[in-house]
Amino acid sequence: MIGPAAALPDVLRRIVGAGHVLTVEGGDDRALEAYLLDWRRRWRGRALAVVRPGSTAEVAAVVRACAAAGTALVPQGGNTGLVGGGVPDASGTQVLLSLQRLNRVRALDAANLTITAEAGCVLHHVQQAAADAGLLFPLSLAAEGSCTLGGNLATNAGGTQVLRFGNARELCLGLEVVTAEGEVWEGLSGLRKDNTGYDLRDLFVGSEGTLGVITAATMKLSPQPAATMTALAACDTLAACVELLKLARTRLASGLTGFEVMGRFALDLVARHFPQLPRPLPSAPWTVLLEHGDTEGVAAARTRFEALLGAAIEAGHVADAVVAESLAQSRSLWHLRESIPLAQSEEGLNIKHDISLPVSAIPAFVERTDALLLARFPGARLVNFGHLGDGNLHYNLQCPEGDDARRFLEQHEHEVNRIVFDALVPFGGSFSAEHGIGALKRDELAARKSPVALALMRRVKAALDPAGILNPGRVL
Repeated sequence: MIGPAAALPDVLRRIVGAGHVLTVEGGDDRALEAYLLDWRRRWRGRALAVVRPGSTAEVAAVVRACAAAGTALVPQGGNTGLVGGGVPDASGTQVLLSLQRLNRVRALDAANLTITAEAGCVLHHVQQAAADAGLLFPLSLAAEGSCTLGGNLATNAGGTQVLRFGNARELCLGLEVVTAEGEVWEGLSGLRKDNTGYDLRDLFVGSEGTLGVITAATMKLSPQPAATMTALAACDTLAACVELLKLARTRLASGLTGFEVMGRFALDLVARHFPQLPRPLPSAPWTVLLEHGDTEGVAAARTRFEALLGAAIEAGHVADAVVAESLAQSRSLWHLRESIPLAQSEEGLNIKHDISLPVSAIPAFVERTDALLLARFPGARLVNFGHLGDGNLHYNLQCPEGDDARRFLEQHEHEVNRIVFDALVPFGGSFSAEHGIGALKRDELAARKSPVALALMRRVKAALDPAGILNPGRVL
């Protein structure tokens, strides 16, 4: 043992350097705020210390020191999570382990179509490193300018191109992980075929820092498409959006790389809070953003895309559509979609849901659940948007206009969640699609997951983290 936890900050300073350990006692209150307040501003933790190692060896030494002191630690990437999984609790006894200094791209193998990067690499920087080599790293989400690769893997992040490329798990070939005992598993394989025992990688992807600390990863790359086309399409019903998706899959096959749906009120919030953003189509009950990556060039891509939209209009699935004429216009269309969470934040606290269903079930689910919520909470405003192409909706609720948003959330969040999550059951849906469980959904997991599954998860946790020091109180 290294002694009482009170001496731990001094031990950590010897490991990573005094400038990379922040404590209240050290007068670092302002610097600590960025680490201890979550992105949604719903969880504000306290920490014995925030420690910022600069290498895998330092991460391992920090974990060993915390294990010896019997002190829990909370791994954190870019602190952009939405379920309270990356900030410490209010006890002031936990160490927050920031991975942001582990931010190097270690290798890029163009022939093998792989990139190896450290956990603290901002997602956009990984994308840019691939682009500089003429390749594509397709993981893409609204927080890509600040979220990190390690956090993306720890939560098995999804984003806007899951339809074509899959979640973070599908893009990951190998990991480097520090275990709860402070050992380093060096599993940075670039192999696509490696049947040599249990797949340890899949244990750690999606485990939210509760089984080990991801310090680096080897990820798949893809060739850049010869042309990328983006369009908006206005639909009168959500069922029509699903019909458009079916037609797009038939016409574009694997060239369909994005299919996002946005309800009327979601885009109305964007117009209210970001009026400078252009809206090229009139307001419609539902708006779809489609993206098509083509291997044959701009002319072929435009021909296919316009033929698809023409057929959709003729079939009555689409009322109106517009195709981006330039890269700038394409970015502008995506900016509309990506501004919805920011507009919600500007509007005030809201009740968020990250749910998934079979695509075929989504129209009936939304119709039924909208009716249940509005009957119980007249005037509530439903902010429905998300990744229709892979069945993932962000089915959110703002309080009635003029109500106190915080009070509404405090009084009604549990009941709203119950209505939504119960409504998922007959459709075979999941109450957590891509955000993870964290602290927010831990009790829901305990109540809704099968007892057998929960027992298996607890056995895995006990085997890999027997002292329970890694991100306690999260997931399980």
